[in-house]
Amino acid sequence: MNRTSRVERETKETKILVELGLDGTGTSTVRTGVPFFDHMLAQLAKHGLLDLTVHAEGDTEIDAHHTVEDTALALGQALREALGDKAGITRFGDAVVPLDETLARAAVDLSGRPYLVHHEPEHMAPLIGTYDTTLTRHFFESLTAAAGICLHLSAAGRNPHHLVEAQFKAVARALRAAAAPDPRAPGVPSTKGVL
Repeated sequence: MNRTSRVERETKETKILVELGLDGTGTSTVRTGVPFFDHMLAQLAKHGLLDLTVHAEGDTEIDAHHTVEDTALALGQALREALGDKAGITRFGDAVVPLDETLARAAVDLSGRPYLVHHEPEHMAPLIGTYDTTLTRHFFESLTAAAGICLHLSAAGRNPHHLVEAQFKAVARALRAAAAPDPRAPGVPSTKGVL
């Protein structure tokens, strides 16, 4: 099974390249122009055992919004393409990830139906470096829409860095579990026959 994909997305605001391997070792090369976001995508790759390349050029002189959003859309499309018809996958995955005072929970259904339920503390510091912390929810909204997945994600804690990082790690572990092959169920894991 070759579960890889390559997606290029270009707009007047961004130019994005994403290469994704679902059955990887957690190796990543990430350059988005937003250092904290690079760190989060590296966490997604490492803990999801994804081989991930992301090269993004965006209008970061304005802010990080378009770069984060378009990267999420390209990554979601890459995930959808790499999963193919989803035959033989586990389909569901969940993870609970502690990071010091923070606890994040993620549950994923690779259902083909996009839906996000997201909870994090409302009063976080507005910036981590040049990363706007409100972009975390928007990243996962865009990812789930483009990938066609259902994601329930919540985090509780105090430190903004920990709150965002624990969410990316929890999603990585949940995706890893959901995309894993299920040797007992070689077909598409749905009574409909398609996902």
